[in-house]
Amino acid sequence: MSTPDSTALAQQMSTRFAFLITGLAMSAWAPLIPFVKSRLAIGESTLGLLILCFGIGSLLAMPVTGMLVNRYGCRRVITTSLLLMCISLVCLAISPGIPGMAINLLLFGMMLGGTDVAMNMQAVVVEKASGRSMMSGFHGFYSLGGIFGAVVMSALLWFGLSPFHSLLSLTAVLLLMLAYSAKDLLPKAESETSGERDPFFVLPRGKVLLIGSLCFVAFLSEGAVLDWSAVFLNTLRGIDPVYAGLGFACFSVAMTIGRFTGDKIVNALGGTRVVLWGGLCAATGFLLVVFVPHSAAAFIGFTLVGVGASNIVPVLFTAAGNQDSMPMGLAISAVVSMGYAGLLAGPAVIGFIAELSSLSVSFGIVALGLLALAALAKKATTK
Repeated sequence: MSTPDSTALAQQMSTRFAFLITGLAMSAWAPLIPFVKSRLAIGESTLGLLILCFGIGSLLAMPVTGMLVNRYGCRRVITTSLLLMCISLVCLAISPGIPGMAINLLLFGMMLGGTDVAMNMQAVVVEKASGRSMMSGFHGFYSLGGIFGAVVMSALLWFGLSPFHSLLSLTAVLLLMLAYSAKDLLPKAESETSGERDPFFVLPRGKVLLIGSLCFVAFLSEGAVLDWSAVFLNTLRGIDPVYAGLGFACFSVAMTIGRFTGDKIVNALGGTRVVLWGGLCAATGFLLVVFVPHSAAAFIGFTLVGVGASNIVPVLFTAAGNQDSMPMGLAISAVVSMGYAGLLAGPAVIGFIAELSSLSVSFGIVALGLLALAALAKKATTK
């Protein structure tokens, strides 16, 4: 017979597994992209449109997942989404033709988006029950999965396995992890106890709109480093393309370490100070990259961005779950959707601004956005 303490620990562990599995599945796609491009014999523009299908799928699923979780529970939604995500992940290696790949990427994106909202709803409920900050640690497992997923897939491909067999091997591990942890996922959502059903979709309002806007800025800064740091280092700092990706590596390692230490920091300083100082640290990183014309300064700057940004989103997600202007499920859906809009659309906007001026100007604008985020930290994170 399980005790309350053992049940809570099992729910916390199942939440960590959900974040880890999602990070592993998400990152497994990246090493596959060159193989997809070669197999389908397509150019960069067509490949870009296919990748856009992934983003569209995520944004389609995120706004309605909160309602689905409130009706069917975290366990059903997370388990179903992860199962379909694993199936679609394997199919990415064998999808016939461009239409088939587009449909599969749309499904993969939808399942990832749905899982992202549902597991963050589970994380908010589990964190509340624990009485302490846990969100950063949960997101740390997503980051850890992102690192290991890319490394494992790259290693399997390097050892000579085909993309299909590589994905099949990884997916088998993901399904075993899901089978082990699914029973401890929350059977229902917190808001189901009220006896009322949330509407299918509502526009964000009040504090949720503010929190979502700050998430947009935070995710945009992450997307800026992901998509543009290597280009910046190569074109403006003269670093060889082989080493230009190290800027993102510095950012990723700093973010992962920051998230695994973030819960202690949030418990010690409070969410408001973490968002305030995190925004200032990330902004300082971008300004260092822009204004100090040396490659070492750029690497330090991207590291500072990772440190500063690491715990902003987890704290904002917790704030979305604790506010009272919207039901928790709808609030998490709205905030996650707005955040990922920044991750997906932001880099394109940065590229457009860079085309009109320079990439330095684009990074400078991102820094200003992070300073605004820091200024609004108290308003967003306090009731």
